[in-house]
Amino acid sequence: MAGKPILHYFDGRARMESIRWLLAAAGVEVSSELDHFKLDLIFTVIRYFSYINGSLMFQQVPMVEIDGMKLVQTRAIVNYIAAKYNLYGKDIKERALIDMYSEGMTDLNEMVLLYPYLPSSDKDGRLTQIKEKSRNRYFPAFEKVLTSHGQDYLVGNRLSKADVHLTELLYHTEELDSTVLANFPLLKALRTRVSNLPTVKKFLQPGSQRKPFDDRKCVEIARKLFS
Repeated sequence: MAGKPILHYFDGRARMESIRWLLAAAGVEVSSELDHFKLDLIFTVIRYFSYINGSLMFQQVPMVEIDGMKLVQTRAIVNYIAAKYNLYGKDIKERALIDMYSEGMTDLNEMVLLYPYLPSSDKDGRLTQIKEKSRNRYFPAFEKVLTSHGQDYLVGNRLSKADVHLTELLYHTEELDSTVLANFPLLKALRTRVSNLPTVKKFLQPGSQRKPFDDRKCVEIARKLFS
């Protein structure tokens, strides 16, 4: 029996969080090489990343050890997980739609992801952008998809990585704008539907691999690690 996938990253969201969400939705238990490190032990964390650097193809994390491979690059990792755990559609056409929707989330997701790392002077302007793009560009597009076919999920009426990524994005955007979903009933229903899946419900409970909003200490560590 294969061992648990091992996640190599610091104890924050950033580019590992979508991988954590997808593994959780698939019901896969994972381990993290940094579980036993405290965030304030910055030099210990830096030494750890120096230690694994020889395994990093492009000298970048996240890295996931799975099925005898050491995978890097977030998109490659999530695509492998989606294919392995049947979260990637039933045929090439469904995979194309799943990829299209997932890529369509990238712009907004990057803005939300990087928000905690902005200088204070830039945050108000970026928050305005996030609210505007969420309400007027991205969420209407996904609401329209769900309206067009009347099904429970974005593609093929079955859970895919696109649904998981979108649910994650909805949660993260709501942390910055609590009323952002007020005019999107089908997106709210999707979020509830995915959240009530037993594997995801467990992930949303305290003590899981899910990470909180990146706070100032987390931002400081990330800057030291990736500068």
